[in-house]
Amino acid sequence: MKNTLIILLFFLAGLLAGIYSLLPDIFSGDRVTLYVLYLLLFLVGVGVGANKHTLKLLRSVNLRIFLIPLSVIAGTLLGTMVYAMFDDSLTLRQCWAVGSGFGYYSLSSVLIKEIAGESLGVIALLSNIIREILTLVLSPLLSRLFGPFAPISSGGATSMDTTLPIITRSVGTEYAAISVFSGLVLTLLVPFLVPLILQA
Repeated sequence: MKNTLIILLFFLAGLLAGIYSLLPDIFSGDRVTLYVLYLLLFLVGVGVGANKHTLKLLRSVNLRIFLIPLSVIAGTLLGTMVYAMFDDSLTLRQCWAVGSGFGYYSLSSVLIKEIAGESLGVIALLSNIIREILTLVLSPLLSRLFGPFAPISSGGATSMDTTLPIITRSVGTEYAAISVFSGLVLTLLVPFLVPLILQA
């Protein structure tokens, strides 16, 4: 929860800096966010490649474990489709793109901002932060009501890192490997799925 609040504070600080023009003009250009996006993608690759536990998990995986991230994808796309029926301001494709961040707000919001504009990028940032916060707060309740895979699904991409401690506390450490695997698959899919949905 602490990390999420820090991220929200940085977002608010950036918002205020933009409103009151507190930063040099170079920070308002599109090139800066593009370079940050490249750096972010590079760091995701480094993080995945450097984590020997993750690579070992991938080598020893049972194919049935893919059902978890696949169900997260299907559920997210279905949920955002239902939402799109009640919100005339966003298209179905935009709703799918926002949902396809799977909680990975830092990457998905920058990707969406680059492709579809700042407004949708902010929506993606806030909705994916809310997904993480709800997972942090509701994991014990979700596991009691819907079983051990519910908090993992709710966490989406964050189930491999920021929400992993609360997920394992709620469902047991025996589900930690499944949670990490699901989060890893979704994390790897975000940079491909979001542009594919918006540019198809």
